[in-house]
Amino acid sequence: MAVTLVRHTTPDVPTGTCYGRTDLGLAASFASEAARVAAAVPRVDMILTSPLTRCRQLALHLQSQSALEMCPIEDWIEMDFGTWEGMLWADIPRDRLDAWAENFMHYSGHGGESVAMLETRVKRALDVTPDNALVVTHSGCIRAACAIYRLHDGWDTETEFGGMVTLS
Repeated sequence: MAVTLVRHTTPDVPTGTCYGRTDLGLAASFASEAARVAAAVPRVDMILTSPLTRCRQLALHLQSQSALEMCPIEDWIEMDFGTWEGMLWADIPRDRLDAWAENFMHYSGHGGESVAMLETRVKRALDVTPDNALVVTHSGCIRAACAIYRLHDGWDTETEFGGMVTLS
């Protein structure tokens, strides 16, 4: 299986904000970032995308340059951070962040998804993702995929906005 995962471009949100499933617009740099991504993506057979605007807009841009089929897939959406959505990470109580760190895979005290739930969802998405697909998604999903495939740095994999990782 060769699948390329692309992280969305820079969202229009203050730095340091926890935004998971929050549907955000894109930063003013979208056009230049999208052009950089389009120049770097390998030849693929189809484009899958998270339904969130920050991914869908990049997928539409890539589709317009290739005439490939594009399909939104719910399982490629970012992790749900529950009550933390929209908060600055610095404003989330330290004891809550510590509890998450102590139980990284299974903590859901924020009322959203646990990392294990995200990983299960991404595994399900990968199981139905065709070979040679391009997936426009989020950092959490890319980290989960790297952990599942034991690639790069697993859960610690860093992917810049518009960056990509190939699973094979």
